[in-house]
Amino acid sequence: MNIKTLNQSTIEEYRKDDLHYVGQTTPFGKQLILHQSQGTKVWDANGKEYLDFISGIAVNNVGHTNPEVVEAIIEQAKQMLHVNVFGKSLVPVQVDLAKELAKVTPDGLDKIFFTNSGTEAIEGAIKLARRATGKHKIIAFEGAFHGRTCGSLSISYREVYRKPFEPLLPGVTFVPFNDLKAAEQAITPEVGMVIIEPIQGEGGVHVPSDDFLPGLRALCDQNGAMLVLDEIQTGFGRTGKFFACEHWNVVPDILVVAKALGGGMPLGGFISRPEVMNILTDPPLSHMTTFGGHPVSCAAGLASLNIINRDKLVERSAIFGNEIQNRLKEFQKKYPVIVDVRGKGLMIGLEFATPELTKKIVGRAQDLGLILSWSIYAGGTVRVAPPLNVLPEEIDQALNILEKAITESI
Repeated sequence: MNIKTLNQSTIEEYRKDDLHYVGQTTPFGKQLILHQSQGTKVWDANGKEYLDFISGIAVNNVGHTNPEVVEAIIEQAKQMLHVNVFGKSLVPVQVDLAKELAKVTPDGLDKIFFTNSGTEAIEGAIKLARRATGKHKIIAFEGAFHGRTCGSLSISYREVYRKPFEPLLPGVTFVPFNDLKAAEQAITPEVGMVIIEPIQGEGGVHVPSDDFLPGLRALCDQNGAMLVLDEIQTGFGRTGKFFACEHWNVVPDILVVAKALGGGMPLGGFISRPEVMNILTDPPLSHMTTFGGHPVSCAAGLASLNIINRDKLVERSAIFGNEIQNRLKEFQKKYPVIVDVRGKGLMIGLEFATPELTKKIVGRAQDLGLILSWSIYAGGTVRVAPPLNVLPEEIDQALNILEKAITESI
């Protein structure tokens, strides 16, 4: 592969212009100027190679710049870019993707409203649940992360991010994750929506006990609430099942997807039974989007879905995820600073003794050519989430780098 680079003066100009012209979410400049990507690897503007073991945060399940996805993007872009995607216009590629999704979603969840992103899909799910139940009270969970727009922020746990933007949605109650007794107390007939990540992502890759999600399903049924599963991070094979809820045979009322759905392009959606989704036709256009379900994004999503199915990436995720966890547990025996190893498939959390040590190890790993990250709500937990088509030799290389980073940091 021909790796392109930028000269140093151009790099410094980009750094300066980024701080000046691009809205920032941290008070310091960005560390990496990523210039190229392919498969499990990315290259910075100096041509340095990195293994990306967070997959652009669970987006690139079929790898960076997958050639088949790129070809689908090019062909669709030649045919048609933006058109009116709601109301009167039918976009064939959008229908094709929706039809293929219905083959892999849990039973009965056959109808999707496409959005641009995960947080928009959460907003749509909130509206749909309210409209379907006539109730506004929401149960969410401690450690939850559902997005940054006002509705999704209202049901995301950390107060430090909610407080500056209050007042947010009223009627939200947070319950301890994986505490069925607490959920039973909170889920009453006044509740319209219970929303949860089947496996918490930003909360630190926490997997619930086997009775928890089935218990929530039963409580929602008893009280007339809609169970909404946020599978934005966990979907499309990430956990060793196509959707994480399959680990517990739980079918939600609304399934929220994004990230890996678009194969690297912006695409999200909320999915439900046709009779529920059809509520949005009364009044007509009660939920709308300009760019959601964009033809190019849908073409990329369709190509990505085909790759996941054809190359058995869900099965690969389960196999390689078990292998990585077993090797990380061997690290745990050697290095007592590792508190826990947990996860399913290629969604793995590696918890260290302190957030400071975690950040030191992640930083050293990046210096050595391995991109990892810590969870936003759990600074002591490193997220390990490579593309599902990662190669065995890349896993070996990444774990060798990680072990070196640990030994050099403790």
